[in-house]
Parts: sequence; C-alpha cells; structure tokens
Amino acid sequence: MATKRKKTKYNQKELKEFEAIIDDKLTKARENLEYYLNQIQDFANNPDSKLKGLDDASTQLQNERLYTMAARQRKLIQHLENAKLRIKNRVYGICRETGELIAKERLKAVPHATLSIAAKQKQLKR
Repeated sequence: MATKRKKTKYNQKELKEFEAIIDDKLTKARENLEYYLNQIQDFANNPDSKLKGLDDASTQLQNERLYTMAARQRKLIQHLENAKLRIKNRVYGICRETGELIAKERLKAVPHATLSIAAKQKQLKR
C-alpha cells in the first residue's frame, strides 16, 4: 500500500496562476499609490485646494489620511514584489513558521501571505 506524500511545493502551473494574481494586485496598488500621491501634490501645490467649507484642521486630517493611504500602498507593493521574488526562487507559498504549504484559498485572497492560517492565529495569540 502506497502512502500519500504530502505536497511540499506548488508546481510551475500553480506558481504562474499566483503570479498573475499578484501582477493584477500590483497594478491596482500602483494605480492607487499614484492617485494618492497626485492628491497630496494637488494639496501642496494649490493653496486653494481646500475643500469648501472645511477648516484647516479638517484639511490637515484629509492630508494625513492621504499620506497614510500612500504609505499603506507602498507597503503592499513591497510585499507583493517580495512574493514575486519567492515565486522566482520557487519558495512561494511555504509558511515561514511551519514549513508547510499555505492553503491555495489563503494565497488567492492574500497572495503575499507568508504564514498559514494556523501560524497566523498562533502569532495573534502571543
């Protein structure tokens, strides 16, 4: 009776599928970053760019939100680019805590994930 070996890596076809998902998310993240940066530049270059009816504090809050959103997009882009490197090195989808494969469903939802659901939950409990 043959024993079923546990899968330890995703095959080339699966990696291509994940790479397409990552490329799509990268495109969207870069578009979002460009939008936020353009908004920030508009506020900086146009002193009349304050929204009508908003005071300085509200304008400052809006500006801070834009900076925060731009920073999040930069971070997401970096994570996605790192995921592409893991694909290139054929280590994509391997949990950095357990060494086991991360579920396909998780990688489709969060393609830059480096932890399985179990490892992530364990990390959150700490």
